[in-house]
Amino acid sequence: MITALERSADSRNAIMVCIATCLLMVLGLVMLASTSVWITEGKEYSLLIKQASFLGIGLIVSGVLAYSDYKRFRKWAWPIYGFAIFLLVLCYIPGIGKEVNGETRWIQIAGITFQPSEPAKIALMIGLAAWFAHHQAEVKTFRKGFCYPMTILGALIGLIFFEKDMGTSAGLAAAGIALMYIAGTRGWLLMSSCLAGLGALSTFVYFNPNRMNRIMAFMNLDDPYHQANAGFQQWRGLLAFGNGGVDGLGLGNGAEKHGYLPFAHTDFIFPMVGEELGLWFALGTVFCFALIAAYGIAIAARCTDLFGRLLAAGLTCSIVVPAMMNIGVTTAVLPNTGLPLPFVSYGGTNLVFTMVTIGLLISIHRSTVTLTPRGERVLLAKKKSVKL
Repeated sequence: MITALERSADSRNAIMVCIATCLLMVLGLVMLASTSVWITEGKEYSLLIKQASFLGIGLIVSGVLAYSDYKRFRKWAWPIYGFAIFLLVLCYIPGIGKEVNGETRWIQIAGITFQPSEPAKIALMIGLAAWFAHHQAEVKTFRKGFCYPMTILGALIGLIFFEKDMGTSAGLAAAGIALMYIAGTRGWLLMSSCLAGLGALSTFVYFNPNRMNRIMAFMNLDDPYHQANAGFQQWRGLLAFGNGGVDGLGLGNGAEKHGYLPFAHTDFIFPMVGEELGLWFALGTVFCFALIAAYGIAIAARCTDLFGRLLAAGLTCSIVVPAMMNIGVTTAVLPNTGLPLPFVSYGGTNLVFTMVTIGLLISIHRSTVTLTPRGERVLLAKKKSVKL
């Protein structure tokens, strides 16, 4: 039988992921109540109510997935992937694709606005995990270990990139390459593709005046010209952190949300955490994502099924990589690009599908098979041993 120590260790992985997720969701609702009240005059808490509704939907879907068998998704991997491609293509169709701030990453059908790149993240991880699980013996080959998986990755990334959503495409590319590395794809091939991708991205940015201005502003944030133009948002974010200091100004007392810091309730909500709640809450936010990273990878490491192991690792990266990019942008460590902070920023599509990701992680944890010292395989979900 499984020992109490092993049961405790396995349960801790899921518990810590859930605790970190809950803390981030509560922080998101609290900060949204503080920041959005100044945006919707006459309907002060309308965005908060919408976000709470999406949170309820996300919790229900996440709970259902947590108690389902994640292995079923392996059979449906390619229909799911194909449907994700279809949704991304809709962004390019006039009348369906919706352009906001020069980016067409949304579709609008029957009055409902939806961001296809969010389910595409999950579809990509399911597709790559299913591919490598099926071609496990050929993972070191050039064709099936690198070319085909890179095509699976590149098709989705390309569609998202040409929506002018460079932040999401870069974060998803990093998460996908991390999954390929964990699966066993040769490192020099991945490194070569990364260098080629960076070269292509640099060329695109160089010939795109808007993107190039952001880069120049990022490199010269002390310049008053850039502070008033392309670097305005990052500069105001840094001022917010400076205003808050260690202890913060107090919840609701932030100044930057009063029309100074653009998108203070979405992409740049993290500086508002620093301004109103102080350094400790800002560090606590980073620590919560570190917990999700550590214990998400622990769930992957404990899984004996290759599909589940790769899926858990990929899903963890799909949460943590965008979070670290958002934090890097809002602290002026990275050039400015529009990315929400998972669980915290306002946005229904992102919140629901990030909760779907957590539900799948818990499902993988519940189905994990652990090898005990007595040589017995124990299905944790059923809490009974099966003799080898």
